[in-house]
Amino acid sequence: MSTDSPVTAPIGSAASPADPARAALAEAVARRRNFAIISHPDAGKTTLTEKLLLYGGAIQQAGAVKAKGEQRKVTSDWMELEKQRGISITSTVLQFDYSGSTINLLDTPGHQDFSEDTYRTLAAADNAVMLEDAAKGLEPQTRKLFEVCRMRKIPIFTLINKMDRPGREPLELIDEIEKELGLACWPVNWPIGSGDRFRGVIDRRSQDVILFQRAERGRQSEERRLGAAEARASGLVEAELLDAAFDELELLDGAGADLDLEQVHAGELSPVFFGSAMTNFGVRPFLDAFLELAQRPTARQSSAGPVDPLAPGFSGFVFKLQANMDPRHRDRVAFVRVCSGHFEKDMTVQHARSGRAIRLSRPQKLFGQEREVVEDAYPGDVIGLNNPGMFAIGDTLYLGPKVEYEGIPCFSPEIFAWLRNPNPSAFKSFRKGVNELREEGAVQVLYDTDASKRDPILAAVGQLQLEVVQYRLENEYGVKTRLEPMEFTVARWVSGGWPALEKVGRIFNCKTVRDPWDRPVLLFRNDWNLNQLHEDHPQLELAAVAPVVSGVEPIAL
Repeated sequence: MSTDSPVTAPIGSAASPADPARAALAEAVARRRNFAIISHPDAGKTTLTEKLLLYGGAIQQAGAVKAKGEQRKVTSDWMELEKQRGISITSTVLQFDYSGSTINLLDTPGHQDFSEDTYRTLAAADNAVMLEDAAKGLEPQTRKLFEVCRMRKIPIFTLINKMDRPGREPLELIDEIEKELGLACWPVNWPIGSGDRFRGVIDRRSQDVILFQRAERGRQSEERRLGAAEARASGLVEAELLDAAFDELELLDGAGADLDLEQVHAGELSPVFFGSAMTNFGVRPFLDAFLELAQRPTARQSSAGPVDPLAPGFSGFVFKLQANMDPRHRDRVAFVRVCSGHFEKDMTVQHARSGRAIRLSRPQKLFGQEREVVEDAYPGDVIGLNNPGMFAIGDTLYLGPKVEYEGIPCFSPEIFAWLRNPNPSAFKSFRKGVNELREEGAVQVLYDTDASKRDPILAAVGQLQLEVVQYRLENEYGVKTRLEPMEFTVARWVSGGWPALEKVGRIFNCKTVRDPWDRPVLLFRNDWNLNQLHEDHPQLELAAVAPVVSGVEPIAL
């Protein structure tokens, strides 16, 4: 999105700038930065998250991603299964202050099996940091997530990681991004050497040389900023490495591109950085430049048009639900992105879907699994609300004239399995667990059209999603379950609902099921069967993305 106002003036944008409350709100919004990190698995996303927290002073020592035994666990991976496998399974919100800014960092799963959680999180992000492995370049999951960012017009900042290891040439990596993604790049800094000869970076705008020295594991690296002539005379870096880096920068300058913030905020130009999250090389220069260049919270589209962050009335939407963040209390938390106005503890807001008034008495500031009561929040912030079953993903909360933000759709799953409960005496816990995990979007749940078949069908993007549901049902709800795979790989929602399906009559080579909103879903063994149905019944409209539901409660198991 551009920093310019939309063609349609955002709601709330006409308020008087002399208003003290609006001035305080504007100051708070100006300090906010909100971003999600996207990457392919093993690109170093969780390590980068820890190092950003380290530089932000939010933690004193960064944890090792593959921590074993007595080593520290990473802050962003709080779920026990994440700690066991060394991967991120669920999105985490981490808020901290740095250099006068309040940063809301949305850490997302890199594993493709949990990409739907990442899609939902990107709905709450103002910026995205695309992390790339210097040796591997663009990878499939990175491409997929980039397309979601492009669809949402989210500004993308690229950080090429693992420069301390053998990798591809920086110019080659830049060229790959531009050609394959169609995304123009502007390197903000440039690496001096690579692999075991990675010495630092050149700040392209100031021409300063930033040299790094290795620090104690988990601590901030030592940095030294020198002018170009001073760096050459210092003897701290090999002359041939420095000369080669400046020569490559001359080639980039010859291309004639400029760093255009309007293009950056429109998602058309990506500022590029180089570094090594594991050794902390380049993390602070990236963070400093990101805060300067990143998009501040902007107007969000709603049923009433774009809503300005400076609109006086509070509004926000639920983009994620998480059950059992604190297993001792069996709690459920709704993650709310604040979009406009000033949120205050104990305020009573309207729930757009149900029309009910809700008092928000214990809002929480989130930091991984840790939480503390928050007194107020501003656009760009993410707060946690206790959720006794009243919130659903996509719900809008507001004060003043009714507003409803665009919903968050469900994407087409590719793996399906019956979830069996072998112990009938545990049905109550089984039902509670399935309903709560469905609410938070851990997996999609479908039901047979035959009411006598009560076991749910789990529908997921990847196999690991199903394993996580089984693990959590056993560890959080005390229910052991059995999965029975189904021979389907494609799901499509019937656009016209049950009347459209009944009009067609009998259909073959697919199974009809219903989703929690009692909408018909067709399951196909493969694309060939789907195409055959299109040929036999061209009038039947099918959708790969589930329509957003408003004002209707889902059916529980």
